[in-house]
Amino acid sequence: MSKGVLLIANNNADIDYVSQACYSAKRIKKHLKLPVSLVTDSPDLFKTTYKKYRRRFDKIISYKDDLISTRMYKDGALFSNTLDFKNTSRVSSYDLTPYEETLVLDTDVIIFNDVFLKCFDQNNDILMYRKSIDVSPFRSSTEFERVSDVGIDFFWATCVYFKKSDKSKMFFDLTKHIKENWNHYRLIYNISSQLYRNDFVFSIAAHTLNGFTSGSFVKEMPGLLLYSTDRDEIITLTDNQTVLVVQKTTESEVNVIVKVDKTNIHVMNKYSLDRIIKNDS
Repeated sequence: MSKGVLLIANNNADIDYVSQACYSAKRIKKHLKLPVSLVTDSPDLFKTTYKKYRRRFDKIISYKDDLISTRMYKDGALFSNTLDFKNTSRVSSYDLTPYEETLVLDTDVIIFNDVFLKCFDQNNDILMYRKSIDVSPFRSSTEFERVSDVGIDFFWATCVYFKKSDKSKMFFDLTKHIKENWNHYRLIYNISSQLYRNDFVFSIAAHTLNGFTSGSFVKEMPGLLLYSTDRDEIITLTDNQTVLVVQKTTESEVNVIVKVDKTNIHVMNKYSLDRIIKNDS
């Protein structure tokens, strides 16, 4: 049975998601030793801009998002910009993947170990993260616990494992339906923001297939998801360690340096990540 990793990358005016995917593929091959395929709306750029990275990918799959929104991108506490957000392809992962078993990862998930290989050594059809840990020693947020203050359980669409099966197809068919009717579903689930988010769509699908309650239709990914927010800045990123400046959130706090050793991490500051990988080869 074929196994592999699927990355989805569509650039906007400031953020080079495709370069992030190229960097991610390099680390995936080192630590997971799995083939990697890329879904992008700019496949022709691999004949020019990204030509030297083509060998890192098993397949380059052309696919354009049919829903483009805008969102705020932050770079630490002092800079932000509103940019196109082309990130709805994830609901089509089941149709797009060339593999029988697929690990879908955001391009800003930095791989340091082989913990994700445990996904391929178990019997469940769909895995996602329900639990997560902030790198900050002082932030206390419930943002990633529920989709709203009184809403359903929050699941991360940042990392998703699935097998080709009737169960998985039903799940992804439902996510496509929710995407197509996003305004309807966000109002039902008390989501105030109009921004389309895969996390919310996948959370709603999990809740629905659990019989509109908490349940076990979707099982937990191995380990815990560690994340840094877009207020944080990467200082260095090596084979074994991430070093970040975690920005203060109140005047009484101070910025702190956090070092994370050999642990996979979801980095939300896309500007910072782009700067780090700019000279990667």
